Amino acid sequence: MTSFESVTLEVPDPTAADAFYNAFGLGSYVNVRASDAPTTGFRGFALSLVVSQPGNVDALIGAALDAGATTLKPATKGFWGYGGVVRAPDGTICKIATSKKKDTGPATRHIDQVALLLGVADVKASKRFYVDRGLAVAKSFGGKYVEFDTPASAVTLALYPRRALAKDIGVSQEGIGSHRIAIGGDAGTFTDPDGFVWEAASA
Repeated sequence: MTSFESVTLEVPDPTAADAFYNAFGLGSYVNVRASDAPTTGFRGFALSLVVSQPGNVDALIGAALDAGATTLKPATKGFWGYGGVVRAPDGTICKIATSKKKDTGPATRHIDQVALLLGVADVKASKRFYVDRGLAVAKSFGGKYVEFDTPASAVTLALYPRRALAKDIGVSQEGIGSHRIAIGGDAGTFTDPDGFVWEAASA
């Protein structure tokens, strides 16, 4: 079975990005490296941070803003729970959310799960592409959402329709140029139908 092992964000200033992700609490989930590849608008992906209670959402968003992030969607209650969206200084978009509506203990910055959400043109086609390359599906909801079984990674890999993902995180779906992200795994080097680059995970 193919494994998904790492997420590398391509950033203009790796030292600054490293400091930001460590302050935010994502340092152990993502790698950074230098890139000035041209990119404008929505880069087609987001990092989703799932936490256990609203206080943790606020604590993480506060840490991100203190470290230089900007707010895309302020944290609010919804019928699904509580969450907000921030943009890192390098442009990466992070959604922080919980399905709980009330705190059950002191607020912490503990993250329960991190998912890399890829916004794709055709979820079913991209699912077939990845299954053909050996990734196992953990959850699938037709053309709306697919989550892969990724035990080798601290990050979960999931597919969303690009338009739906852009709407969810509060940006226009328009965007051109580099995704500025590389996905590491053991299936060799390839590019998926939406231009996301996979490379051999570093040993």
